[in-house]
Amino acid sequence: MAKAKSGAPKKKKIPKKSGSKAKTLSKRHALAKTSGPHPHKAKASQAAKGKAAAEKGKGSARADTSPRAASKETTREMHGITPDQSRPLATKLPALGRPLTKREMEQLLTAGEGRGVVGEGSLKGNLTVKDGFPYLEVVGRDKRELVFLLQGPDQEVLPAYVDHKVSVSGFIRKTTNYGGTVDVRKYSAKKPAPEGHPPEPAGETKLKYLSPGEIEQISASGMGAGMRGFGSLRGDLEMTGEDFFLVVSNAGTRQQVSFLLQGKAARGMRKQVGQTVQVTGVIEKSSGWGGVVQVESFEPRSSEHRGFSRESLEVVHVEGASAEGVIETRINQGLTVRLPERAGYIWAIEPTMAKRVGLREANYQPSEAGPGSREFFFTPRNTGVFEIDFFLAKAFSPSQVSKTFKLSLAVKP
Repeated sequence: MAKAKSGAPKKKKIPKKSGSKAKTLSKRHALAKTSGPHPHKAKASQAAKGKAAAEKGKGSARADTSPRAASKETTREMHGITPDQSRPLATKLPALGRPLTKREMEQLLTAGEGRGVVGEGSLKGNLTVKDGFPYLEVVGRDKRELVFLLQGPDQEVLPAYVDHKVSVSGFIRKTTNYGGTVDVRKYSAKKPAPEGHPPEPAGETKLKYLSPGEIEQISASGMGAGMRGFGSLRGDLEMTGEDFFLVVSNAGTRQQVSFLLQGKAARGMRKQVGQTVQVTGVIEKSSGWGGVVQVESFEPRSSEHRGFSRESLEVVHVEGASAEGVIETRINQGLTVRLPERAGYIWAIEPTMAKRVGLREANYQPSEAGPGSREFFFTPRNTGVFEIDFFLAKAFSPSQVSKTFKLSLAVKP
């Protein structure tokens, strides 16, 4: 029995896997079964996690500039920049556009209108910075403020000139009725005056000699306002109160051009009142109807126009502003109207009526006892009934009327 047991073949022992390894294998097998049929769900979850992380990173970046973003929402709409528009940092300028006309510039500088006006032009104003953007505050035509966003390659440099007087030229777009944008091609900045110190006075411009064309422009009604220079004027010398003035053109009408004579040389002119004189000095025309002459010298001259002879005419005389009824005269005959004046005021009629009734002369006649009078001499050449309005207006301001007088004139053949 012992030999039989020893001769029997021995069974090989198979090593058993440990319990932990068997469990892990079963778990992996189970996971493979569950994840196998839906692989896209895992990818979707990973993408969602990545997107959430990216949004979190963007949120942290926005949080750094939260003050700028909060205030930007209010200012962008004011200045024509929509909230979803990115920061306009342009590296290239647009092509050269059409220059703005005078009418378009008026619309551009008028608050409340002009939206959509575009073109090449220039603007001046005070530079301010709002939310990191450079803006040009321009005073419009009605003294209301317009705001323009400055764009272009120099946009990052311009904020350094905050509170400076800046002049820019470039392509202007008025995107709203109260502002717009400027693609800056050129700019210049003027340093503001230091606090407590008044700005330096501008140097006096040198006087120039007025040319004959400029003298003619100064003598014309409604032209040459603002012109200044050295020259000579010829006209009829008159007085209003204690002041002397020179009537240059359109005498006796509401388009009369006259100059007040000042200076030491103007004191000895009383003897020449009512005569034609030529004055030389500094001429300054402040409005379309006259100005001031600082007289340096004057000379009596012969009259440029010959007086109309009244000897062979039948002349009708009207004295004072109390004439009533209709004054009758004949065609190509004479009519004189004498009206007393007072200091600082002169009589005049409308220029169109002066042509209709044939105004020949409007002569100032001084008086030793008080203010002088003015005589209007007419020679009517058209038949009919005319209503002549005389206006006693302030000297050098024909629109300021103090008194009126109406004369009815019937011209018979």
